[in-house]
Parts: sequence; structure tokens; C-alpha cells
Amino acid sequence: MASPSEAAIEGIPLTSYRLPSWFIWGALAAAFVLMGGLGLALGWSVAGVVVATALVWVVLATALSWVKEGERWGRNTLLTVLVYLSFGLVMVPLVSLVWMVLSQGAVRFGPDFLMTNMRGASDDNGGFYHGIIGTLEITGIASLISIPLGVFTAVFLVEYDGGWIARVVTFLVDVMTGIPSIVAGLFAYSVFLLIAGPRYQSGIIGAVALSVLMTPVVIRGVEEMLKLVPNELREASYALGVPKWLTVVKVVLRTAIAGITTSVMIAIARVIGETAPLLITVGLTMSTNFNPAKGSMSTLPVLVYDQYSRGTTASMERAWAGALTLIIIVMLLNLLARLISKYFSPKGGRR
Repeated sequence: MASPSEAAIEGIPLTSYRLPSWFIWGALAAAFVLMGGLGLALGWSVAGVVVATALVWVVLATALSWVKEGERWGRNTLLTVLVYLSFGLVMVPLVSLVWMVLSQGAVRFGPDFLMTNMRGASDDNGGFYHGIIGTLEITGIASLISIPLGVFTAVFLVEYDGGWIARVVTFLVDVMTGIPSIVAGLFAYSVFLLIAGPRYQSGIIGAVALSVLMTPVVIRGVEEMLKLVPNELREASYALGVPKWLTVVKVVLRTAIAGITTSVMIAIARVIGETAPLLITVGLTMSTNFNPAKGSMSTLPVLVYDQYSRGTTASMERAWAGALTLIIIVMLLNLLARLISKYFSPKGGRR
């Protein structure tokens, strides 16, 4: 005769009925058909149909799972659908922004726009070639300043016992991360005002202003990536007699190169679209200036702001095309960063 505990166990099924994996999307399709038909009959807007479909999807999928699979899997389905809805909600502004820039910017975007400047331009011609040159030069100089400084500072904070100096540096980095961009522009302009005198504008000043904004982002990102490197790798290197500086270069930085590259790209994306500091430090010109140390230069964000503020049809088209160009540049830089990360990251397995 079975004991009460064994009898209780015998009454619990070891397996339960599970719905197919596609039932969540089937529930979404059913909710869309139902709410779409109801929306057409009642004259709802597209947004109303989408919201109603989402609500019905949550209720329908959860109810089916709760009834057929039980309470445990029903709650799992509810959270799964909510995660999908949250992802879709986050993608709405991103997709709408990209679509708006593509549709509006494609009107003027082309070889003529990319290879000509605004000197003597009319409503039918004129491009942002001078802005592209200025953006690449100023951002490149800012990167040359910020990336080594940020990486070395992060290595000091993580790999060396800096004591109170490290705590002070960390505090200053946290403060610099939150300063407004206009303050960075005023700082750089004031420094060069003492050195070169009044009314001096150049790409170098803009690069210094952007580096003030870029450096703390690089430091914070690289610092977190270095902390993720296992201490066992450092200890193994030290056990083989490798000095500390070579361990940092060959082991720590090499292991964290993917995260470091991502941190650098986040910092570049943070500053490449800045307008306020460049208006003060670099100014605006309608001709191409290749010398970042002399005279005003044009950048894509400033040109977009200038053309958008004019309000004419041609200037608005140029502004949208400039925004599209800026997005393409950031995308190309991200692809380059991925290639660098893939090439320099340590390879798994034996050779």
C-alpha cells in the first residue's frame, strides 16, 4: 500500500500539455485580423488599431496559455508578450526617425551634394562637401586627443593603485560627464582667447571642445571594460614572468579590445553631432577649408542648423540631406570599428 506522500506524488503529472512555439505569433495575427476588421468598420485610425491589437494580443495569448498550459506557463507567456511589446515600442521612434531622415534627405542627397560646397550656391545646387571635410577633421583631431588620454587614464584607474589620486580622478570624470556642451565650447574658446587673441576661430579649438566632452565618456567606458577582464589572466601572465606594462598591453587591452572599441565609438557618436560648442569655436563658412589651424570651418551639424533655420524649401532639403550624411558617416565608423574589433580580438582555440 502506497504512503500518503507517494499517493500525492502519483497524482501530479510528470508532463503537461504545451502549445506550439508559434502560438504567440498566431495569437498576434488573430488579434490583428480581429481589431483590423473592427477598426475598418468603426473608422479607427492606424494608431488606434495598433494599440487595440496589442491589448488583445496580451489578453488572448495569456488566456490561451493559462488555460491550456497552466498558471506557471501562463505567467511566462504574459511576460514574454510584454517583452515583445516593449521592444516594439522602443523601435517605433528609431524606425520613424530613420524613415523620416531617409525619405526627406534622399531628395537632395547625391554626388553633387557630397562633392560641392555652398559658395555661390542657388536653390538648385550647393552641397555640404565643406561640412563633411570639417566634421571628419575636427572629430578626428578630437579622437586623437581623447582616445589615448581616456585609455591611459582608465588603465591607471583599474590596473594601478592610485589611492586618493584615483578617487579624485574618478570624481572629476563623473563631473565632466554631465557638463553641458556649451560649457565645453566656452572653455576651449576662453583658453585660445588667452593664447591667440580675440576673434580667433579654427578647427583646433572645436576639436579641443569636443575632446572635453569625449574624454570622460572614453574613460568611463574603457574602465568598465577593463574591470570585466578576469584576474586569472593577469595572474597567469605574472606567473610567466611578464612585466606589468606588457601584461596590460598584451593581455588586458587585447582581451577587452571589443568593448574598448565600442566605448570609443559611443564617445565619437556623442560628439560628432554637437552644434553649440562648434558655433562658438569654429564658426561657419560657405567655402572649403582644409586647414584646421587657421580660419573658420564648416561642420555638418552647424550647416544643418543653419539651413534649417532659413526655412526655405531648398534649405530644408539640404538640412535633411546633411542629417542623412551624418547618419551614414556614423554608420560607416561603426562598421570600421566592428572590423577593427574582429581583427584584433583574441581568437579562440589552438592554432
